[in-house]
Amino acid sequence: MNYREPLTKNEIREHAAHYENSNPAVYCGTYAKYNNGSLYGANEAEPELMFQDYEHYPEQWYCEGCMGESTFDKIKAYAELSEERREAYEAYLSYWDEGTLEDFEERYEGKYNSPEDFAEYLCEECGYFKNLPQWLQCCIDYTAVWRNDGHIFRN
Repeated sequence: MNYREPLTKNEIREHAAHYENSNPAVYCGTYAKYNNGSLYGANEAEPELMFQDYEHYPEQWYCEGCMGESTFDKIKAYAELSEERREAYEAYLSYWDEGTLEDFEERYEGKYNSPEDFAEYLCEECGYFKNLPQWLQCCIDYTAVWRNDGHIFRN
């Protein structure tokens, strides 16, 4: 690993611009540098990496000393999601801690503003309105299928 000089003002500005755009970031140093009072670089022959800070990705993935390639792959895939999809994926992870992005995409039904909106979507998607009289549609208690955060996932 190459020695890294302290960040320049331009690099700090560039990082700030990425941070303001909610791009995921990880700050990596080494345990030896940290224990010796330095947060810069990793110019040791065999550095023991220490992930000292993170921002803008799910907390479940953060690990001070054990972030492997698979975690970085998840962070890269997460970074490619829109802000709306990130919000939904984080809601998904609050239900399924180990949920993969693929599982999320398979289970995610969308975000709805009300139980009625979701129930209408569900009934239309399943074809229930085709044979259900209009007067009966308004008698169903749709709030029983609603989750407070508005995101709906199939189990």
